[in-house]
Amino acid sequence: MRVLVTGGAGFIGSHVVEALTARGHEAIVFDVRADPAADVRDPAAVGQALAGVDAVCHQAAMVGLGKGFEDAAEYVSRNDLGTAVLLAGMAEAGVRRLVLAGSMVVYGEGRYACPRDGVVRPGPRAVTDLDAGRFEPRCPVCGAALAPGLVGEDAPADPRNVYATTKLAQEHLAAAWARSAGGSAVSLRYHNVYGPRMPRDTPYAGVASFFRSALARGAAPRVFEDGRQRRDFVHVRDVAAANAVALEAGSAPGVLTAYNTGSGEPHTVGEMARALADAHGGPAPVVTGEYRLGDVRHITADSSRLRAELGWKPEVGFAEGMREFAALG
Repeated sequence: MRVLVTGGAGFIGSHVVEALTARGHEAIVFDVRADPAADVRDPAAVGQALAGVDAVCHQAAMVGLGKGFEDAAEYVSRNDLGTAVLLAGMAEAGVRRLVLAGSMVVYGEGRYACPRDGVVRPGPRAVTDLDAGRFEPRCPVCGAALAPGLVGEDAPADPRNVYATTKLAQEHLAAAWARSAGGSAVSLRYHNVYGPRMPRDTPYAGVASFFRSALARGAAPRVFEDGRQRRDFVHVRDVAAANAVALEAGSAPGVLTAYNTGSGEPHTVGEMARALADAHGGPAPVVTGEYRLGDVRHITADSSRLRAELGWKPEVGFAEGMREFAALG
């Protein structure tokens, strides 16, 4: 296939390009980093890029929590307007296959079970609780302690910040395109992706990058809350392979199919910080008790649907991946 990869010069996109090329496909990079004119919000540039293309792998996005709500308009412009322009161009060009870089942030908090009330969905954590160091959500019905579990793709969406809201909007736009154009649309809901070429030292970088940058300076990684937040850290090469597999398989026309894309091995943020510090030989992490509004406590999802339906499985284990990431400096 001839595949247009938006954001193809970026962190995940560049690995997708490599994975597609290795599997015999022709990957066309569309990225403002490679060409300032390659803005996914520009209908003319998008239309030209789509000529002769069989499928699109849409990685271009503004990521992370940013600096505050003042970033909202830029997130909506880059993520949602950009996706709308791209999909309109695909409809006009007759390109009917799309894989979208989705995100597990659309779920908000993860899945929780109360011993009395069963599966419940706690609301956003109160500032008073966070200030007091009470980080675990409580049962919204009886106030009891909750046990976190794995989220399935059919769980209700509950985005908790601007970035998460734009990622959900991208899925809705892609679903509307699929219905209107008879297209095949897949959203890969990435977990916490890390690995080579990860952005660093910006407000939009991931937590693994912040920790690695601190270690490279000889400083201790600073871990928010109590370090017991559960996440699924998945290597970028595994995410790139998932994109290639999803592009090759396609999906039923007229609908969007979502797949959780994670390693299947939940770890706490504190465990990740310690693994990086040990691999780097740097100072031990410092647990600060600080927090960021909009962060969720636990979010780990069940990726078995992707494995069962598309035959994908992650190849890079947590310990191996952290050793490699720490060695990048």
